[in-house]
Amino acid sequence: MARRPLPRILTSGSAQIARSREMARTAADSATDVLHPLITVSRGLRLLARAGRQKWAATPKERRGPALFLVAACVPVVALIPYGPALVVITVMAAAAWKGRGGAPAAAGPGEAQTKRLQSLYDALVPYFSVPEDPGPLFAHGGDWSTAFSEHAFDGDGRLTRLRITYPPYFTDGDPEARARIEALLHAKSGRGREYLFDWDEEGNQLALSVLPPLSTSVAAQHFVTVPGETVLGFTDGGTVQRTVPVTDGEDDRDAPPVIWRTGPRSTEPHLLVAGQPGSGATTLLRSLALQALQHGDVLIVESGGAGEFACLSGRTGVLAVESGLSGALSSLEWAAHETERRLVSANRAKQAGHPAPDDVRRPLWILVDRPTVFSHIAALDGRPDPQELLHVPLRHGRAAQVTVVVADQLESLDALDKTVLTHTRARVVLGPATRPLVEAVLGAPPHTTPTPDVPPGRGYARLGTGPVLRLQVPATPDPYDDATSEAHRQAVRDLLPELHVPLAAAKERVPEGERVPVEERVPAEG
Repeated sequence: MARRPLPRILTSGSAQIARSREMARTAADSATDVLHPLITVSRGLRLLARAGRQKWAATPKERRGPALFLVAACVPVVALIPYGPALVVITVMAAAAWKGRGGAPAAAGPGEAQTKRLQSLYDALVPYFSVPEDPGPLFAHGGDWSTAFSEHAFDGDGRLTRLRITYPPYFTDGDPEARARIEALLHAKSGRGREYLFDWDEEGNQLALSVLPPLSTSVAAQHFVTVPGETVLGFTDGGTVQRTVPVTDGEDDRDAPPVIWRTGPRSTEPHLLVAGQPGSGATTLLRSLALQALQHGDVLIVESGGAGEFACLSGRTGVLAVESGLSGALSSLEWAAHETERRLVSANRAKQAGHPAPDDVRRPLWILVDRPTVFSHIAALDGRPDPQELLHVPLRHGRAAQVTVVVADQLESLDALDKTVLTHTRARVVLGPATRPLVEAVLGAPPHTTPTPDVPPGRGYARLGTGPVLRLQVPATPDPYDDATSEAHRQAVRDLLPELHVPLAAAKERVPEGERVPVEERVPAEG
């Protein structure tokens, strides 16, 4: 059977359509060439506006008012200058043209190795994000990863640094165990040895994974910009707290987000518990707290190690005592209990008489106890009272009496802590390497990140009462007598130490520079 020729309209129409497309493409190219300067300036203005919004969002709230005032003051100055508005417009257009000259960056898709990694991760999530009853599963065996992964980024080594996952609505994202299984899987498949942040969006059924940069360990002890009653425990990630403080980080000055712990009569968490492994930085945190507390109050230190970690504070103004023996610890803590009661009685009498509280009552008193479980064991062997029982009165009534208690102990010794100590220390810090269940057991809530097995000293997590769990890096506050640390950090601690008492100053003149001064332990007198 012979083939019939196509109608003339079809054979001639295809050529006409091709010519029309070519003419349209030529016209579009010509319009692009003509409007290229306008497109470049528009792109540059958009980039400048985006940079301005990011700069404004990163500006602390306390600096936005002065910035607006400065801009408003410049407007009339520019308006009064001859040709001022025209020069401003020309400058902005030139900056926009320079900013937009490069063109929009081309979106590059993942390479072959990255695609295989994403597909492998997608296949691993199928058993957790799918059910047989789902007629159109988002996760299915042999499915395409691009349907569930909306954003992704890799580093130079081909490892994931950011990933956004869309999961089905029926997944139990409100179950902590279900979340933990997904986070453990993503941690294992994305690469161990890094700390990941998991941000769950229950309303949008989105899970964002991102790799957190390490916190700076070069911030040394220094005078932080705080008010009385505020103490800096350390520093955390930007965006997790609503405040920054200026700090000196090595040789640079910058604004860092601090973890602020508030004490005093209006504090909801007036006492602190620090837990960690040996060498994790718990003693460093206590030294940092002592140096900050001495700016506005008095400090009583009880340490059971006997290694002289707080010898630099002995005999200093505001340091009532540094006790490292059981007898001295018992007498000092007994005095602290009586002092708390005296402050309560004195404040109550002043209130009934209509007078403000006396100055000695309003002056904060800090009780720092390092590893009290060691003293408890020794006291039990000697048949003497448990030093932890002497902390009951300061813990229960310390907030009204301006008395703050800080207890530090090792993680494996937390079971030996007194029940009253655990109940009243609602501000908590965990330092050093610790598993996720252990961090949750101490802080009462799991961290939103994956703890790493190797961390520098002073790195951990903090939680103040019922607040969120925050990453923490304690300021470097080494023992100034320890030669194993850097000279810059030791000098930073020396600069913060209060003056010595007169007898100790006279003794220091007879001792060569750099050697320790033997300090006689002093027990504060009652009252």
